[in-house]
Amino acid sequence: MVEAASPPLVYRAYAEVVPDAQREPERLAALRQAVLEYKPAQAIARKQKANGLWDANLLAPAASKSYGWSEPGTVYQYRRLIELGWPPGERPFRNADRFLFQLLSRIEPDDPDRAVAQRAQDLLVEFHRAAKSDAGVGRWARRVGREAAACTLARGGHSDDPRVRGTAHTIASNISQYLRSELAAKPFKKAQGKTVLDPLASPPTIFAVEMLAFLPPVQRERAGFIERLGNYFSSPAPRRAFFVLAGKKLLKPLFELLGDPLRSDAQGHVADIPFALYWLELLTRLGLVRQIPSASRV
Repeated sequence: MVEAASPPLVYRAYAEVVPDAQREPERLAALRQAVLEYKPAQAIARKQKANGLWDANLLAPAASKSYGWSEPGTVYQYRRLIELGWPPGERPFRNADRFLFQLLSRIEPDDPDRAVAQRAQDLLVEFHRAAKSDAGVGRWARRVGREAAACTLARGGHSDDPRVRGTAHTIASNISQYLRSELAAKPFKKAQGKTVLDPLASPPTIFAVEMLAFLPPVQRERAGFIERLGNYFSSPAPRRAFFVLAGKKLLKPLFELLGDPLRSDAQGHVADIPFALYWLELLTRLGLVRQIPSASRV
């Protein structure tokens, strides 16, 4: 099986599964080099722009005409390189980290200080143009971008950085307030003739959950919140179609989680197996996998 596996699988199995005492340094180094020379990973690295971004977008999980995305964006390409076994110290990560750390700042595009507002505007990436005529789009993009950046940096090994942990606590507090509010039970309203997520609602996003999954210190410090999050994900997400209202713009909800997203049937069957594996890993890292009914069935 090892002979048939790709270099990333062989390297990660050897580096992450084989006990330290049984690993040979020379073999580990050779496998790491094979990962760095793996052509699909090199192709991803070559697509990175000089500013550290991929495809001039931050959030795209895949191409989307409605969002104007032509290919996966920075957050997902960064994560893909990690999954392919590239060490976090490699140049693509360092280049991206500089921009991602800027995203953690609290500056907003509608700041009364023009210089500050312009710096925030530059952080909106794919929503830069739309935010010029709609400040609400800018505020939404900054919030989601901040969560995506914190998630990516946590995944990239920056779990001890005070900027990442501080942002994580702020995000956790916002979600905790939402979970305790009436909006958690009734998160929808009508706007522009459509059902939309109430703009005052701050449900967990997939970025926030992944961020917490890779920040064990924050999990320990916010144990009560993690337990409430487990209760929240024990209920299935509503199947009702809705939009996210960003300023005046209606967006398809790609990141917001209004309950358990796994959608398994009574026998534990799921339609999206890759997502199910990813979600189960996050729940395992959060210590919630045994608490969520659907996770126990899958």
